Amino acid sequence: MNVTISTRAMLRSLLLVQAAAAGAIAFAAMRYGGLASPWLALGCGLAAVLLVRLLITANNFLITARFASATPAPFRIGPGAMLRLFAEEFMASMLQSSWFMAHAVARQRIHAAGTAPPVLLLHGYGCNSGYWAHLARHLDAARISHASLDLEPMLAGIDDFVPLVRRGVEALCQATGSGRVIIVAHSMGGLVARAYLREHGSARVAHVFTLGTPHHGTVLAGKGVGLNASQMQRQGGGDAPESAWLRALGASESAATRALITSLYTHHDNIVAPQTSSVLEGARNIAFGGVGHVALCRNRRVLARLMDELAKLSTP
Repeated sequence: MNVTISTRAMLRSLLLVQAAAAGAIAFAAMRYGGLASPWLALGCGLAAVLLVRLLITANNFLITARFASATPAPFRIGPGAMLRLFAEEFMASMLQSSWFMAHAVARQRIHAAGTAPPVLLLHGYGCNSGYWAHLARHLDAARISHASLDLEPMLAGIDDFVPLVRRGVEALCQATGSGRVIIVAHSMGGLVARAYLREHGSARVAHVFTLGTPHHGTVLAGKGVGLNASQMQRQGGGDAPESAWLRALGASESAATRALITSLYTHHDNIVAPQTSSVLEGARNIAFGGVGHVALCRNRRVLARLMDELAKLSTP
């Protein structure tokens, strides 16, 4: 795979492949399956594509279940809640990959009368700025200035994204007149934020909020491609399960750096396994239950808590 391809272009290509597959199935259903109605045949084709997407989501849950950390009693859920969790995660994955990220353009939105530090949004692996569509609406409603970035090339190393973050931080500070920004990062984006702090320090950062970040790696990264995926790898066991890159990152951080970070994570993460990999020692850790990985930034409970935390950082 060409490392220079953008996530948006990749997602659009995948959508074309899925549309072609649905059309081929519809054609086969009419020619060989005896279906007379083209609409019914097309419905069969679309249903087949949706079934494949659903099985991919289900497979992620099955893999992470093998390496899951123990779920504390307050966060355990029953079959009904598990079904709602799966449905929300599947819907979030479909909407993000098939619409929001496929049409994404990184943007900057400035609210002159805002009282909170501006927010820089960093997406995760295989995503782009479109991931933040739901949070951006909440930030606009609260008149919080914000900007999103596309971390590309998408298969590059995590450290390769740091110059993009530095330019984003400086541009947002210049546009708002603020001396510092808040970083909100999902999944791999949280590791990018920590890599930025290692390289440039915290002078320009008021706080970092990570959502579902594999601070100690995830076993599913072994199935990913690209240098950034290998840097997020975690073995199923052993004395040193984290990648060498993650161990070096952790060793470089001071207590003051960790105190700048709040990790929001879910005990039912279907991408980060074990789920407690998102617990970062020395940082503030806020746990949720009944939420999947992609759904973290569209789930009402998570968004409400994040916005509440941002409000606490506003100036009088």
